[in-house]
Order: sequence, then C-alpha cells, then structure tokens
Amino acid sequence: MRDTFKDLSEDLAEANAEGKRLMIIVEQRGCIYCKKMHEEVFTVPEVNDYIEENFFVVQINMFGDVEVTDFDGTTLAEKDMVKRWGALFTPSISFFPTDVLEGAMATQAAAANMPGAFGKWTTLNMLTWVVEEGYNSDEPFQKYHARKFAEQKG
Repeated sequence: MRDTFKDLSEDLAEANAEGKRLMIIVEQRGCIYCKKMHEEVFTVPEVNDYIEENFFVVQINMFGDVEVTDFDGTTLAEKDMVKRWGALFTPSISFFPTDVLEGAMATQAAAANMPGAFGKWTTLNMLTWVVEEGYNSDEPFQKYHARKFAEQKG
C-alpha cells in the first residue's frame, strides 16, 4: 500500500512511471471482509508478489477525512468521495488503465472493479486479467477466470 496525497492523477502518473497499474481499494475499519483479504488472500505469496510487482495500491477509508482528488479535479474527503463514487460495500477494488480521459471521474475511468472479498484464485486471476488488459478483449473476466481456474487446478 502506498502512502500518497491521494491525488488520483498523480498516483496514476507515478504508477505508470514504475510500470505498474493503479489499484484503489476502498475499505473500512472493522470490515471482516477487508480483514479476510488482508489476512487470507493478500498474504498468499503468489498474490502478494504479483501485487508488489504489478500494482501501485492506494487505500481509501470509506469513512475517512483525508482529502482525495479525483481524475476530474474534484477534491473531497474520503467519505464524501466514496459516496460520490457510489461505493456501498468494502472491500471495493478499482483498477485503472494507463491512460484516463481528462475530466473523467474514477468510476468512469476504471477498467475493472472487484466488489467484495474473493479467494486466492479469483483475486489472482482478476489481477492477471487486468495486467493482461483482458478488459480490452472479447473474453469477459468470468470466462477468463473459468479457463484459468481449470488450468490452475488441472
């Protein structure tokens, strides 16, 4: 997780400069599903290593007061930005392309979203699908995941 000024345009530029993808995770204190992701999924060496190698991760506190500047220049406290984005559940992870259209807000700019807590294989396959830019292909994530899961288990 990166400690940034939570200016998404700056975070995207920094992620790109490092050759990584921007990943924003909205969480809240006391969230049992966030805890599960951090303790049971993100700690799996395969998942942890893949995130460290490929993603620039920024945490947003669903009820926090730290200012966030969206891609469109709007600056709000975390809790107000989360409300603006319409995020209702935690964890909620958004993945961004390397280029975001000027004036777009995060929800419009996201290449993919992962709402909720998932296990190792779904998470790892989502991360891989994003890095491979599967969202630009004809294979939706669900079919990609089914294919990769069969390969991983086979």
